[in-house]
Amino acid sequence: MSRTLPFAFPPFLARWRRPANPAATTTATPPALAVWGLALWLASVGNLPLWQRIHALGGSPMQRLVLIAGLGGLLTGALGALLSLLVWPRVFHVAASALLLMAAFNTHFMWQYGVVIDPTMLANVLHTDVNEVRDLMSGALLGTMLLVAGLPLWWLWRRPLALRRTGPQVARNALGVLAGVLLLVLATLAGYQGLASLMRNHKDLRYMANPLNTVYAGVRVVVDQLPRQVQPLKPVGEDATLGATYAQQGRPPLLVLVIGETARAENFGLDGYARNTTPLLARWQARGDLVNFSEVRSCGTNTLVSLPCIFSPLTRTQGGDKTPDHQNLLDVLQRAGLAVLWIDNQAGCKGVCERVPHVYASEQPVPGLCQGGECFDAAMLHGLDERINALDPVRRARGVVLVLHQMGSHGPAYAHRAPAGLKPFLPECTSITLSDCPHEQLVNAYDNSIAYTDHFLDQTLQWLQARAQRGSDDTGLIYVSDHGESLGESGLYLHGVPYALAPEQQTHVPMVAWLSPGLQQRSGVSMACLREHADAPLSHDHIFHTVLGLMDVQTRAHQLALDALLPCSAAAQAHATEPAPAGAARKG
Repeated sequence: MSRTLPFAFPPFLARWRRPANPAATTTATPPALAVWGLALWLASVGNLPLWQRIHALGGSPMQRLVLIAGLGGLLTGALGALLSLLVWPRVFHVAASALLLMAAFNTHFMWQYGVVIDPTMLANVLHTDVNEVRDLMSGALLGTMLLVAGLPLWWLWRRPLALRRTGPQVARNALGVLAGVLLLVLATLAGYQGLASLMRNHKDLRYMANPLNTVYAGVRVVVDQLPRQVQPLKPVGEDATLGATYAQQGRPPLLVLVIGETARAENFGLDGYARNTTPLLARWQARGDLVNFSEVRSCGTNTLVSLPCIFSPLTRTQGGDKTPDHQNLLDVLQRAGLAVLWIDNQAGCKGVCERVPHVYASEQPVPGLCQGGECFDAAMLHGLDERINALDPVRRARGVVLVLHQMGSHGPAYAHRAPAGLKPFLPECTSITLSDCPHEQLVNAYDNSIAYTDHFLDQTLQWLQARAQRGSDDTGLIYVSDHGESLGESGLYLHGVPYALAPEQQTHVPMVAWLSPGLQQRSGVSMACLREHADAPLSHDHIFHTVLGLMDVQTRAHQLALDALLPCSAAAQAHATEPAPAGAARKG
């Protein structure tokens, strides 16, 4: 008895849905043709950015031809082996289509922004929100998808595969895998000297092999992150207590930690940029209570890595740049008895704020500052006093740490990061296809986003100063960006280059600190001393320990050597001026 379907499948899906008919081999595609045809297409057209990159390295035409032929044979063999593993009913078409779409997607972003696809880049993509995806949509993306994936997808779905019963199909698949491995080995041996030198001197090329880069990155993400997702976080600072400054305190401390987004030190006015992109911060600096730290390095080149690393008790070399397996700074502050609040104007806190009170600026849109699900950073300051008053009163009376996570200079839509009336540098690039913009206009758009961060930090400082002057709190602010940005240097745009290969623009970030007179007195930190040490090398590794020291949280997790303010504390200054004990040996 036949069964009638309630709807009709499109012709190509109907063919895929029906079991293969051995009698219909005249209209079916031989699996070997599908496997090796797609392998050749992906290795050639699917890797146009790779071939373009090799061509740009120079050398004689023959040298480049040999390199491309050798690497092309290697990729064809690897892809042929992979596709041979997938030749099964209802598997091959879907899996092959996914590989084609991956290749097309990667090609667009490697072409347009010079990015490469490594595990951290893929993990970052998986954490992208709707607003970020919207900023990346363009006609160029659609065109690249059609160029790389359109024709092979049409060819792939026109006919079913001529598949055999399970036993013979296993043998045929194994033969395909063997052929692919053999081709890979032969290509490697034939061009070993040139290929080894190429990969050794240009490590970024290994992340451009399309779509194998995504397959490898996907496996690494699962292997690295899955075990940490199912295991509880290791506790940090279980001995955390509040220090002596909290005994019978007159006013509680209020520290605002601003996590910037995509601000690079090279375009930060306080760091010597030719343009004055930070005129308001410069005024605060001139008054003497704000210090700019000019030599700060990020922990990563994207938010997914840097944000957890900033709050991690581990340094980058200890694994702070990996998927977190420890509790973080906010856990320690909360355990010590302080009130903690995270306000986010970005695509989330990457797990950092999960165990403390947190809100999103877009949840309560502010007229004039929010539209279409996005807000300017100033929206985070709206109703801030009320948000603080709503915190646990017992904790609030001890002290508050407030984290503001900026939208900052998030690209590629830099022109959306500042209101029209706060753009001092015009004309600016308004396209998300950054390579299409004149470089001067691209820099204008980016610099406008830095100038808006200057405006936002000035507003935050005014709010903190007002609270300090009316006697509510002893206030302070630390601002540091999560990573930098490339604006076309060496053909790179945006960020996310593997750290070992990343240019200075993606790892050198701005950082400033401001302390009210009350917090200076409470912490014993000398601003004059900090100004003298402002050019000392620092990194995200210092933030965890600096905040603990400034908030006087006593715990063995506090590493004094990584407390950036400690050398300028009253205790350190007193120790430095103590006379040497009688009879002490002199160095040298």
